[in-house]
Amino acid sequence: MLPRPRLGLISALHQEQAGLIEQMQDRQTVTRGMRDYTSGRLWGMDCVCVLSRIGKVAAAATVSTLIERFGVTHVLFTGVAGSVDKRVKVGDIVVADALVQHDMDARPLFPRFEIPLLGQERFASDLHLTDSVALAAGEFLAAGLGGIGESDRAAFGLDRPSVHRGLIASGDEFIHRGERHAALRQAFPDLLAVEMEGAAVAQVCFEFGLPFAVIRTISDGADEGAPLDFMQFIERVAARYAYGIVERYCASGRG
Repeated sequence: MLPRPRLGLISALHQEQAGLIEQMQDRQTVTRGMRDYTSGRLWGMDCVCVLSRIGKVAAAATVSTLIERFGVTHVLFTGVAGSVDKRVKVGDIVVADALVQHDMDARPLFPRFEIPLLGQERFASDLHLTDSVALAAGEFLAAGLGGIGESDRAAFGLDRPSVHRGLIASGDEFIHRGERHAALRQAFPDLLAVEMEGAAVAQVCFEFGLPFAVIRTISDGADEGAPLDFMQFIERVAARYAYGIVERYCASGRG
């Protein structure tokens, strides 16, 4: 008998998961490793919500605990990212088809970007889960960015946002300099966005054989302007994206 579906829902920051735990029915919270894991039901789906904090080590520790202690059957990471593709604008959504650790470099023992002893550079997300999450993201945008007022849309330049699918790179570095942006584009010509956790989650899920998806709202251009109003964007825009997308995904029963 297959286990009952149980979604592990991870975000790096409290603001990125705002409202979801309050919405959860029959919730119970357990603390492990300085993190609060809250289980319950979201729009009919059995879920465990947790904040990983920032960075690859924090994300890997969190998803490992979700799998081993809380028995999740699939994992979704939501949050923000910086764009490294001129076609991907602030307010757009990037759903990862694959993830890579851009700061992994064990040369000369192993090729650059390859994960030692695993023999691969990129980790593909689960196709079914990724399709379902991308569909939910498209439905959220088509519904008109519910809850985001005209003033915030104007302030952050949200102009007909769209959903993209492709490569996301993760590393323990907040990318905000033009030369780093350019170097990443040169290393990964098909790269869409950069962040600090997703590829670590991908590696852990790969090693445990667990389906995962990563979805990111674009908050900046991974350049000198990236730190400006970053937290305001998360609170006023990205949190509402995450809530609306998770609601549509859970309520759809596509999990």
